[in-house]
Amino acid sequence: MIKSQPFSFSKVMLVLGLLFLYLPMLVLIVYSFNASRLVSVWAGFSTHWYGELFRDQQILSAVWMSLRIAFYSATMAACLGTLCAFVMTRFRRIRGRTLFSSMISAPLVMPEVITGLSLLLLFVQMAQTIGWPADRGMATIWIAHTTFCSAYVAVVVSARLREVDRSIEEAAMDLGCTPFKAFFAITLPVILPALVSGWLLAFTLSLDDLVIASFVSGPGATTLPMVVFSSVRMGVSPKINALATIIILTVSLIAFIAWYMMRRNEEKRKRS
Repeated sequence: MIKSQPFSFSKVMLVLGLLFLYLPMLVLIVYSFNASRLVSVWAGFSTHWYGELFRDQQILSAVWMSLRIAFYSATMAACLGTLCAFVMTRFRRIRGRTLFSSMISAPLVMPEVITGLSLLLLFVQMAQTIGWPADRGMATIWIAHTTFCSAYVAVVVSARLREVDRSIEEAAMDLGCTPFKAFFAITLPVILPALVSGWLLAFTLSLDDLVIASFVSGPGATTLPMVVFSSVRMGVSPKINALATIIILTVSLIAFIAWYMMRRNEEKRKRS
């Protein structure tokens, strides 16, 4: 028998890659409990900066605005992206299909600076022409995030739609279902996992966006990445470490709950 090598090149590279990704996060979490104002000097264990974080109204309002924008953008992007994916996968003989697919995929490869600048010029021209938007704020950020998030949702949902057996939909319509009812009764439950994945991806992209939001936001609308970036330029504050730690722990908890539920469902299937 050939014994497996305890230290192979692939295992070493895997360990180094994981350390490269997660070691900075671990250091950040440790220094979020630092009592010193200097983030590079350890002065003892303290939760002082977590209290300072929850007393900072600017950061709390930015978090609330970012969550609202991400929720609205992801929901609208899920609707528009699903419609685009349905057109790309089901209407293969329409004129201009290649151009339509290219326009949907363009935000995936377009630099964010170009996207943000073009949307800024669009909003300025619309304000001069029709008087809306009078001020750039939450609505303009929502429209901008929906624009590029829809492309990601369309790619995810279209990949799932190509695997759907259309004969089931045709059988439902033969039995009296309208195409609209067949979509909600047959197609939607099948593509629901892809739709949820696209929604989560759009939510994450909107919550993380800095460049586009910087172009299309106004004085009264500041997202969390903008607040973090502006504070980091003046010097890293321990409150930012505390905020990043809370975000990391929240995402880790959600991922663990999802993994636990999937494992329980697999065990139930094996038992049944």
